[in-house]
Amino acid sequence: MKRYLARLPGYTNWEKISSTATFRHSLVTFIGTVINGGLGAAFYIVVARFLGPSTYGLLSVSLVTLTLVSDIGDLGTSTGLVRFVGKYVYSEPGKAYRFLKLGLKIKLFVGLFIMILGWIFAPYIAGVIFSKVELTTPLRIAFIGSAGYLLFTFATSVLQALQRFWAWSGLQIASNGLRLILVILIFYLGFLGVNSALILNTVLAYLGFLVSILLLLPKGFIKVNNENSVAKELFHYNKWVTLFAAVSAIGARLDTFISARLLTAVEIGIYAAASQLVQIVPQIVVAISTVVAPRMAGMGDIKALLSYMKKVQIMVLGLAFLGLASIPVVIYIIPLLYGNAYLESIPAFIILLIGMLAFTISIPVHNSIFYYFSYPKFFFFLSVAHLLLVAILGFTFIPIYGVIGAALTFSIGQIFNFIVPTIWFLRKIHHPQITIQ
Repeated sequence: MKRYLARLPGYTNWEKISSTATFRHSLVTFIGTVINGGLGAAFYIVVARFLGPSTYGLLSVSLVTLTLVSDIGDLGTSTGLVRFVGKYVYSEPGKAYRFLKLGLKIKLFVGLFIMILGWIFAPYIAGVIFSKVELTTPLRIAFIGSAGYLLFTFATSVLQALQRFWAWSGLQIASNGLRLILVILIFYLGFLGVNSALILNTVLAYLGFLVSILLLLPKGFIKVNNENSVAKELFHYNKWVTLFAAVSAIGARLDTFISARLLTAVEIGIYAAASQLVQIVPQIVVAISTVVAPRMAGMGDIKALLSYMKKVQIMVLGLAFLGLASIPVVIYIIPLLYGNAYLESIPAFIILLIGMLAFTISIPVHNSIFYYFSYPKFFFFLSVAHLLLVAILGFTFIPIYGVIGAALTFSIGQIFNFIVPTIWFLRKIHHPQITIQ
């Protein structure tokens, strides 16, 4: 069989790629992500079908708010942990542990701050920004959940930095699997609603963090002293990461927030269902980046980077092709999974998938700029331009085209995020004398 396969075009390159540690690690994270994504999708499908488009729309706005606040509140800490723990864990483990302890302290402080402010301002956000006062209590729960999500991502980013990919996958699969089982149980007990679904999501985030602290993360980092000695190094790197994360987090979800303001709850639910169908794509992106980021952070020369990027690029292009090939299958199963009430989500799904696939094939370039060139400043300015683009497109397209307008807004923004960094990267490798400031 191997002799026959060896005659096929491109087999030699594939054999080289499949024998690398990156491929093996990516395979672990990819399989874990597919399982995790499937469990996550099943949760949202169950909730969407049981609650209906209108109530599901309210839930989706609350969950998007939760992730937005968490991404901003992270202050670039997760990226910084991957960068510096991955860099020092083998050469200077004591220093790596100081980064871990400092990162945890930052997340605990910011999480408490978010909960207090969120509880106070939730009525204003619900009534004035979204024009939906019924969102007040769900938003308050979401802000509490944001603090839990900050702690959960602390655990996953540390496991990524340590390249413990089995544990990274297992933690997320267990969390999403338990969430799916419990939401079905809550439904059959007659308690499923927006608030109960959010409470379940929140409790499991905190539980996942506690399990990781007790069983998965290094025990010694809590006991290290003088963790503030690495604060300057962390914050110097994180200043642009934080600005980028804040602006890009808003830009990535601005289509949903504009929709929440301009569309009905039913239309929001339709768009949320279409968005959920493509969420497996960013999870795959995270899985690959989990492997790629620490490897790029440790590379010493441009030739090694380009060789490595070529292999990763072939892999992500293959995944993008598979994504396009899946469209007919997904279109067929939408009414089977969600019900006929969500048929209008099909055109939006196709448009969103195209944008997500552009996001996928940008993985090597994005990670090289972040972790090899250590130039997060670029992404801040990119995210500002992206935010302005999405705002203009959103307020132009959504009032006219509704759900389709929201999908177009998102996908054009993702294509923009692919093209601009690629141009920067190509200029940099062809003109290495260009300095980074």
